[in-house]
Amino acid sequence: MRITELLKKESIELSVALDSKEAAIDKLTGLMEKGGRLHDRAGYKEGILAREAQGSTAVGDGIAIPHAKVEAVKEPGLAAVTVPEGVDYDAFDGSLANLIFMIAAPAGGADVHLEALARLSTLLMVPGFKDNLLNASDKEEFLRVIDDAETAKYGAPEKSGHETAAPVQDKGQPSQSGKGTYRLLAVTACPTGIAHTYMAAENLENTAKSMGITLKAETDGSGGAQNVLTRQEIAQAEAIIVAADREIEMARFDGKPVIQVPVADGIHKAKELIEKASSGQAPIYHHAGGGEETMSSQDGDSLGRKIYKHLMNGVSHMLPFVIGGGILIALAFLFDDYAIDPSNFGKNTPLAAYLKTIGDQAFGMMLPVLSGYIAMSIADRPGLAVGFVAGTVAKMGMTFANPAGGSVNAGFLGALFAGFAGGYLVVGLKKVLSKLPKSLEGIKPVLLYPVLGILLGSAATTLINPFMGMINDGLTGFLNGMGGASRVILGMILGAMMSIDMGGPFNKAAYVFGTAQLAEGNFQVMAAVMAGGMVPPMAIALSTLIFKKKFTQKERQSGLVNFIMGLSFITEGAIPFAASDPLRVLPSCAAGAAVAGGLSMLFRCTLRAPHGGIFVLPTIGNPLGYLAAIAAGAVIGSLILGLVRRELSEKERG
Repeated sequence: MRITELLKKESIELSVALDSKEAAIDKLTGLMEKGGRLHDRAGYKEGILAREAQGSTAVGDGIAIPHAKVEAVKEPGLAAVTVPEGVDYDAFDGSLANLIFMIAAPAGGADVHLEALARLSTLLMVPGFKDNLLNASDKEEFLRVIDDAETAKYGAPEKSGHETAAPVQDKGQPSQSGKGTYRLLAVTACPTGIAHTYMAAENLENTAKSMGITLKAETDGSGGAQNVLTRQEIAQAEAIIVAADREIEMARFDGKPVIQVPVADGIHKAKELIEKASSGQAPIYHHAGGGEETMSSQDGDSLGRKIYKHLMNGVSHMLPFVIGGGILIALAFLFDDYAIDPSNFGKNTPLAAYLKTIGDQAFGMMLPVLSGYIAMSIADRPGLAVGFVAGTVAKMGMTFANPAGGSVNAGFLGALFAGFAGGYLVVGLKKVLSKLPKSLEGIKPVLLYPVLGILLGSAATTLINPFMGMINDGLTGFLNGMGGASRVILGMILGAMMSIDMGGPFNKAAYVFGTAQLAEGNFQVMAAVMAGGMVPPMAIALSTLIFKKKFTQKERQSGLVNFIMGLSFITEGAIPFAASDPLRVLPSCAAGAAVAGGLSMLFRCTLRAPHGGIFVLPTIGNPLGYLAAIAAGAVIGSLILGLVRRELSEKERG
């Protein structure tokens, strides 16, 4: 089956204007329906949204490939749009998507379409293919570009109308040893096994080829494994890269150096993975089970990684409410007149009262939103309402002795419990209700899941609220009772955590702790957290100015950008430097961040807005002390980095 057999003219629309990811999904599901590929558009859209909840299907460089394999699909198909102005599709690189292919795959039946879908995913990694599609003047030319590219890469179909037996993607060249083996091997697999599986394999092989390294990639797609690695190849390979988001067979790699990453890294970080694998840095994999046991590369830590993923899903949806509400509350205090009525500070003037009311409403939603999206991450859409209501029960402090609420302070911890309890209760309900007759399938999402889920989730949260309240009150009392030295140490720890992995688990843990303390009225913790997060890019930028002979021309040119990113509280601006020289950059930045966090606590700086960097300075308590803390951290971090880096030759500096 050719790609163009799956893509009808009715399912193509060029030069579309879209203002959001949701609008893009609506447009493409409508085009898919026009092509006659669906039984149920709503059910198919639900499958698309469920896949997006696992992570955006935007692959960067302006391309997105939303896809779903569900029963709502009548027959396999494609839909496509070009968006000249681009649309925000939550891409990892921040690019706007201007070429979007949507894939529909039936849940059952033959998988003859999968090779064509795999080919499309592979062609999208070929330089120039995307641009040719964007420049197509009409639908006929759009289809011709695809057909020509497929023919050039895989050959023309045979006269009988069937395809030639071309492989799904070009495979790595034989090794220079001449024995037909490969230096590196890879396995790629995404949850649906449709798009990202083949894109990651193609990118890994092409990148390795450009680096002069032979690599063979096995694709574990919906149609089964292709280009399967042989025992001889595994035995002779230097290392294996497993880029997968679902379970694959791992016992065969026992005793070999293995790098395990999400499938997205195979698309976005191929060079980094290949360099690590070929340099002997890959850890040795030891299989814990028998030969038939499988292991998920992304969930190597199993339960722990899953919990982290669910928590981050809740936090990412919560942050806009916290940030927006927190900044508005801070502005209310800024524009208020304290002299009118100190006891009513924040609501004395009409403008302040308006800002304070809106901010309180937005900020007050943080706990239900956190719980709701944790539950949704666990149980998909049926978990959303359960998590929201259970989170509200936690926020109210409801107990069985006092159903009206307010008797305990379950707070952030209660909301966390509510989200996980609600999500896993819905998962349990799905299993129990799966035994019902198929004729009742339609009432599950609209009646059974909401009623039973909300009742059970709220009851579980109500039961646990008193215990969470005790923990929460104890933690708050401990923090409030800290002396000067203890608070400084806490600030140093939080500042260092914000820097040590720059957006990773430690960074996220410190930030979540800061936002949780905001809800409890402890504003000094959040100030220390943001100070620590602002330092790394600024320390690096300052070091490039002071120690010019120790950085390349490209690194020096990025100095100004890192100043801006640091001042904007975008810690991730330091990642390129940390990735190229982690042993020097990370400790230097962590030391500077620890100083900033500790000084912020020492100066008793406060922050009600959990984001914004320098732009929320007027709302910060003791702003001069805060600036001094950040400046001191940046200077110390830059000096340490400059001292530990070696001086580059004139040729290396460029």
